[in-house]
Amino acid sequence: MSTKVTDVTKKNLTATIDLLIKNLTHLSDPTGEFSFKASDGRIIDNKSFDYWEWTSGIGLYGMMKYYQLTRQPQVLERIIKWFDDRFQEPPVEKNINTMVQMLTLAYVYEETGDKKYLPYLQSWGEWLYYQLPRTERGGFQHVVFGDLNPNQMWADTLMMSVLTITKLGKVLHKSEYLEEAKKQVLLHIQFLEDKATGLWYHGWTFEERNNFANAFWGRGNSWVTIAFPEILALLNLPQGDAFRSFVTMNLEYQLDALEKYQDPSGMWHTLVDDATTYIEGSATAGFTYGIFKALHEHFVDNKYRSMGLKGIEALLNNIDDEGALAHVSAGTPMGKTKAFYNQIKTSVMPYGQSMAILALTEYLKEFY
Repeated sequence: MSTKVTDVTKKNLTATIDLLIKNLTHLSDPTGEFSFKASDGRIIDNKSFDYWEWTSGIGLYGMMKYYQLTRQPQVLERIIKWFDDRFQEPPVEKNINTMVQMLTLAYVYEETGDKKYLPYLQSWGEWLYYQLPRTERGGFQHVVFGDLNPNQMWADTLMMSVLTITKLGKVLHKSEYLEEAKKQVLLHIQFLEDKATGLWYHGWTFEERNNFANAFWGRGNSWVTIAFPEILALLNLPQGDAFRSFVTMNLEYQLDALEKYQDPSGMWHTLVDDATTYIEGSATAGFTYGIFKALHEHFVDNKYRSMGLKGIEALLNNIDDEGALAHVSAGTPMGKTKAFYNQIKTSVMPYGQSMAILALTEYLKEFY
């Protein structure tokens, strides 16, 4: 029997989020099926929670948002354990994707006041601001494990590093970080947003002067939907501020397109504008979170609420009794063809779990 939004209570919504977290924190990849080999030969684990990669980084962020709302001590304790365990290991490579852990750590530092975290925040912030390679025109180059991706900008960067440098700017009182964040948002809009539709391309290369496959990849689009209201909320700019107005306008442009392409099930497809591609859980969760975050922060009009409610229903109907979100595409590198995205296998992934936690937690606010 399918769940309807009208049937949702605070109790059963909280129980679902708790189940998602339990599943998330026990994820591992013992067979290596979802690992990939970097160009330098390293094996990168994309699935395990207790591994420092963007996949677990997004997972931690969902948990932190849930903790901030519910104040469940065991959630914060598990986040702290993750960082304390990782800091006992050899230092991880700094890149665009590993940076997202600093987003959650900044909140941990604020929450606990524990100054042992401060040197990590300072070091990673300085690397991002001073040492990360830039593309032509000054964009954050999408450097990942084993690949510098020269002169490439990806939509993922907005979530992994642009949102992170915004938070670090606030926590470390670095106004230059905040200005850099605004600059990166504007550059990503210029090179990744499709002016005809309002949807976003996965990436841009200055080398070939194109948007690769011209694919409107679902999860890539959802990073935008999440990052824009998050960044605007952190910056806390006044009504009428030009940057706030411009980013909000572009967010609304994307939301208008998403409404057009939402599947009757309430989900979205892995290529947003192609109903022949499979429905995708993490994109659906990201879009749903971004919609409700933008609504709750009063950045957008209430006309988008019905779209968000359809997303909530879809998520609840695609989370099983083990707390696993279905239809989540595994880690997705840049595709050279649109068909590439539809060939990515699906599995339970840390970011899918977390993005569902984000969406349901944002909706849970309406029960307070």
